[in-house]
Amino acid sequence: MAEADYTNNGTVDIKGNPANKKKTGNWKACRFILGNECCERLAYYGMSTNLVNYLGDRLNQGNVAASNNVTNWSGTCYVTPLIGAFLADSYLGRYWTIASFVIIYIIGMTLLTLSASVTGLKPSCDKDSCHPTTGQTAACFVALYMIALGTGGIKPCVSSFGADQFDETDETERKRKSSFFNWFYLSINIGALVASSVLVWIQMNVGWGWGFGVPAVAMAVAVVFFFLGSKLYRLQKPGGSPITRIVQVIVASIRKSNVQVPADKSLLYETVEEESQIQGSRKLEYTNKFKFFDKAAVKTQDDNIKGLTSPWRLCTVTQVEELKSIVRLLPVWASGIVFSTVYSQMSTMFVLQGNTMDQHMGPHFQIPSASLSLFDTLSVIFWAPVYDRIIVPYARKFTGHERGFTQLQRMGIGLFISIVSMITAGILEVVRLNFVRKNNYYDLKYIPMSIFWQVPQYFLIGCAEVFTFIGQLEFFYDQAPDAMRSLCSALSLTTVALGNYLSTMLVTIVTKTTTRGGKLGWIPDNMNRGHLDYFYWLLAILSFLNFIVYLWISKWFTYKKATGHPQ
Repeated sequence: MAEADYTNNGTVDIKGNPANKKKTGNWKACRFILGNECCERLAYYGMSTNLVNYLGDRLNQGNVAASNNVTNWSGTCYVTPLIGAFLADSYLGRYWTIASFVIIYIIGMTLLTLSASVTGLKPSCDKDSCHPTTGQTAACFVALYMIALGTGGIKPCVSSFGADQFDETDETERKRKSSFFNWFYLSINIGALVASSVLVWIQMNVGWGWGFGVPAVAMAVAVVFFFLGSKLYRLQKPGGSPITRIVQVIVASIRKSNVQVPADKSLLYETVEEESQIQGSRKLEYTNKFKFFDKAAVKTQDDNIKGLTSPWRLCTVTQVEELKSIVRLLPVWASGIVFSTVYSQMSTMFVLQGNTMDQHMGPHFQIPSASLSLFDTLSVIFWAPVYDRIIVPYARKFTGHERGFTQLQRMGIGLFISIVSMITAGILEVVRLNFVRKNNYYDLKYIPMSIFWQVPQYFLIGCAEVFTFIGQLEFFYDQAPDAMRSLCSALSLTTVALGNYLSTMLVTIVTKTTTRGGKLGWIPDNMNRGHLDYFYWLLAILSFLNFIVYLWISKWFTYKKATGHPQ
């Protein structure tokens, strides 16, 4: 068969043979990945969207404790991907990492369902409150953190695994890959739509056992979807430990700290072959930044030990540029933390704010406050195809860029929209509190103000997601070294983790500061007597400062340049 029939990006099929372009990859493989992601996200959001209310109602936790436990757990869900990414890039590959961690995920989902439905594991409740034992609380949190570990093997791999189905060296496939990230995020939000509407309603009206059981079944369906496409997948070979290669460059640079880097950069060490020494990776061109690390690629007489070159003394330009790529990504990565803090308010403060408002939708039906996140989902479902089919072609006419906007421009637009979302949420809270004061509704559980006034803030965050989160997915995949893509996807996910942890820290600091002297503080259990609007203003100010810093970072950033073919 002709060489043109095979991919040039080093991918293989499930049997380890070179991937055939006509028989593997592209959209025919991605439909299974998108189906898997839709069901897995339905399971995740079906369990997490309303978690703050479960912890409050069934585990008898106050607003601050429940909010902090949700953000701490959610943050852990975005730290564990570093474990899965390391295993995928180093040893297992993305396919087998996903296949392994889904088992832990399903066990966790099953245990959570049992802890909410089986007598002895679920808390006993009377008309006023529930009375969880220490063991029942522990069972719930063991299940939650098993899910956090399970999702850690899936999150960093699945988007990169989908992008692997398109050969970057093929111009047609490269354009399809850019669209893949939009449709990938769309599939996430279709799953989230069902979760935030149907599943939240089941949890609040039918029971938590069914409410957690349905997501467990959805996770099982996700596994089936994933394995059905096995014969069509293109697999990227693991390239060995990326951490080891990074440390080797650092050690070699320090050892040669007194060595002069030649003015002619072609004298720096690189293999003569077209392929890179790193399995599954193309060569990277030299970049004129972080010059200290160039010392690792300077050849000296001491580099050979018994006729062999030690990678702890001499590294290739590609290996040095791998480290530089990671260092370049860090400032962009850090700018996503505050955005993720804003995003995390949908599952905490937005829900607590909505709990105080009139949730009626007609005379007989009540919409749970957590279900309003479906408007965030609907916003993403609306904006993702609009961005791909309308905004990109229109912007391309003015910018000349094949994607309409650069990835950094796209993320910057999302950061700006997130500022507007916090201002909108703050204005609503000012209006709500004025309404409470005017009518003396301080001790009223539900004030006669429709919960649907929250829709704009959810819709704006959904719009911001399409620009920032999807742009971030594509950016970290494209700018990552070929053999570090899972690791860099995990790195991008840790912004969500740190955003949740930052939210926890802010809530804790604000609560301790504002409750001094016996005051109720900004976020009391009775939100009608608090000042949640001040918390939203704080987030808006942090987001604005973050946006200013981001503009400087994006001007400074240098995009990577890859050459040649991978092994």
